[in-house]
Amino acid sequence: MSGPSRPLPELAARPDRRPIGIGVLILVATLFHPGAVAASEALMRLLEQKRCPRCDLAEADLVHAQLQDADLRNARLMRANLGQARLDGARLGGADLSFTSLLGASLRGADLRGARLEGTDLRQADLSGTLLDRGALSRAHWQGARGLDPGQLSFGELHNAGVEAARQGRMPEAEQWFSAAIQREPAAAVSWLARAITRSELGRRQLAASDFDYAAALYAAAGEAGMASQLHEAALTVVKDPSQPAPSGNGVGSMALNGALGALQFLAPLASKVFLPLPF
Repeated sequence: MSGPSRPLPELAARPDRRPIGIGVLILVATLFHPGAVAASEALMRLLEQKRCPRCDLAEADLVHAQLQDADLRNARLMRANLGQARLDGARLGGADLSFTSLLGASLRGADLRGARLEGTDLRQADLSGTLLDRGALSRAHWQGARGLDPGQLSFGELHNAGVEAARQGRMPEAEQWFSAAIQREPAAAVSWLARAITRSELGRRQLAASDFDYAAALYAAAGEAGMASQLHEAALTVVKDPSQPAPSGNGVGSMALNGALGALQFLAPLASKVFLPLPF
C-alpha cells in the first residue's frame, strides 16, 4: 500500500517564490522573440517621442493614436491599424503603408510624398492639405475621403471616382468627378459619355444632350463613326420629350443593367461598359 501522495517538487508551494518580474519577461521575450521586442520598443518610442523614422511597425495596432506631427519617414507600416488616428502634420514620406488601415483617420497637412499606398484604406479620412504624389491613390481605397484636392489626382483616379459614385447612386457627386476628369483630359470621350448618361439620370437633359454631342464628335475624330452616330441619336432623344419625368436617380449601376434608361434604352449595353473603372 503506497503512502500519501506528495506534490511534485516543481509544483509544490514555496513561500519564498515571488512573481516573475517584468524585466525577466522582457529578457525571455528578447531571447526567444527578439523581433517582437524590437517592434514593441519602436512602438513605445513612437508613442512617447512621436519620432520613429525607418522603424518596423508592421501590423502595429495604433487605433485612435495621437500622432500629430510625428516623424515616420520611411517607416514600415504595412498592415498596421491606424483607424481614427490623428496624424495631422505627420511626416510619412517614403513610408510603406501597403494594406494599412487609415479608415477615418485625420491626415490634415500630412506629408505622404513617396509613400507606398498599395491597398491602403483611406476611406472617410480627412485629407485636407495632405501632400501626395500625382497618381499615388490609384491603388488605394479613398471613397468618402474629405478635403481631397482634385488637382492631386490623375485623370484615371478622377474618372474612377465618378464611376464609384455613380454605381452607388450618388449621381450629383458622380457628375462632379466626371467634370473634374474632363478638365484634366478634355479629349477623353469616355468621361464625356459618362457625364452625359449621369446628367440624363439627373434629368439635366440639355446639358446631357450637349455632352452626348461632344462625345460623338470625339468618337468620330477617332474613326468610330458607328459610336458617333449612336451618340448623336442619344442627344436628340434625350431632349425630344421634356415633359417626360426624369429617371429616378437610383444609380447607373442598376440603370444600365435593368434597362431603366427610358428613351435611351439602346444605350444600356454601352452604359454597362462605360461605368467600369479604367485600368491603370
